[in-house]
Amino acid sequence: MKMTLVTLVLIVALSTKALLGAAGPAPEQVLDTSGKIVRARSSYYIVPASPDLGGLDMATTGADCPLDVVVVDGYQGQPLIFTPVNFNKGVIRVSTDLNIYFPVATSCPQTTVWKLKDYDYSTSQRFVTTGGDFGNPGSQTVANWFKIEKYEDAYKLVYCPSVCNDCSYPCGDIGIYQDEYGKRLALSSEPYKVKFQRA
Repeated sequence: MKMTLVTLVLIVALSTKALLGAAGPAPEQVLDTSGKIVRARSSYYIVPASPDLGGLDMATTGADCPLDVVVVDGYQGQPLIFTPVNFNKGVIRVSTDLNIYFPVATSCPQTTVWKLKDYDYSTSQRFVTTGGDFGNPGSQTVANWFKIEKYEDAYKLVYCPSVCNDCSYPCGDIGIYQDEYGKRLALSSEPYKVKFQRA
C-alpha cells in the first residue's frame, strides 16, 4: 500500500511538471494602427509602414489566372482577412500560422487565399499568389500558411509554416520584387514593413 501511494505521488508530480513545462506564454497579440487587437475573420488593410509604398491588391502577371499579390502605390489596397490555424481563436498573434485572403470576388475560378508559388526560374523568385486552400493544415496545404512577426516599430509578413514537421520548404520574409508586371510580393531578404488598419 505504501509503495503504491509513493508511486501515485511520483506519477502525479512528474505529469504536472511535464504539463507546466509544455505550457508557455501565448505569443504576443498583433495590434492595428489604432492600438487595438487584430481580430480573426475581420477585414483589415495591410498598409505600408513607409509612406512611399502602397497597399495590396491582386493583378495578372503574365497568366490571366490565378491573380498574384501586388503592391499598388498611391492606393490603400483591398481589405484582407486573417484566419489562424486554430479556427476557434478570435485574435491574431505573432508567429502563428495564418490563412490570408481577399474577401472579394474575382473573374478567376481560384480562391483568393494566399499561397507561395513554386520557384520561378526566369526570375529566381518565389511569388505570393492566390488560389490557395483554406484551412486543412498539413503537407498538402503547406504553401498556404503565412505568419506575422514584429519588425522594428511595425510588423512583417513571413513564410515559414509550422503546419507540417516533415515538409521541406524555404523560410523567408515577404518583400517586394519589381519587374515589368509591377511590384509583386515574393520571398525576400528585405521585408515589406507593414501595419494593419481596420477596414
